[in-house]
Amino acid sequence: MSKARLSKDEKALLDAVEAGEYESVLTAARKKELESIAGNTFRKDKRINIRISNRDLTAIQSRAAEEGIPYQTFVSSIIHKYISGSLQDLTANRKIQSTRKTRS
Repeated sequence: MSKARLSKDEKALLDAVEAGEYESVLTAARKKELESIAGNTFRKDKRINIRISNRDLTAIQSRAAEEGIPYQTFVSSIIHKYISGSLQDLTANRKIQSTRKTRS
């Protein structure tokens, strides 16, 4: 594996951390709170059933295989990314942009 190239500041920080010059301020209570939040974030406690076309399912399964994950996990990831705002509908954005250009 190749090493990442670090700037001088990044290298100095890394060296200081590895030399033990920094000490964690994480309390036991805060650690427990963060563990609880993380556990709730990834807990999958609801089931849904949807109908999609065979073509779409095949495409999803293919993309999931490329990622090396089960297709159900891939679909869940897509939904989560869309809801959290890190996945956007590019075709919708294009339609909005073209509408703005037409109005100008």
